[in-house]
Amino acid sequence: QVQLVESGGGLAQPGGSLRLACAASGTTFSSKTMGWYRQVPGKERELVARIGSYGYTDYADSVKGRFTISRDNAKNMVYLQMNSLKPDDTAVYFCYTARSISSSADYWGQGTQVTVSS
Repeated sequence: QVQLVESGGGLAQPGGSLRLACAASGTTFSSKTMGWYRQVPGKERELVARIGSYGYTDYADSVKGRFTISRDNAKNMVYLQMNSLKPDDTAVYFCYTARSISSSADYWGQGTQVTVSS
């Protein structure tokens, strides 16, 4: 059974930083694309960043230059370093897996709340 467990969310001030982590189990982690979506109540889920099995990365325009996605295949972990946070980054962040960089998500984590506010 595939499990994705996010951690690292919380409250940050504008301009601050947070680092999200996602621990994966029950899957061949190194062969999967991993990524992060975020969702605000009343809005569609938005792709934030993804990383392919060979390290290719892709970001939403709204986070380019501020967020960095990375993975540690030895630990079955994927991370999202979020810098220069803005109030618009406030959302629930979900970790996901996919078969490839162009595939739809096949498994989701439960989500972690990120709130950016002074």
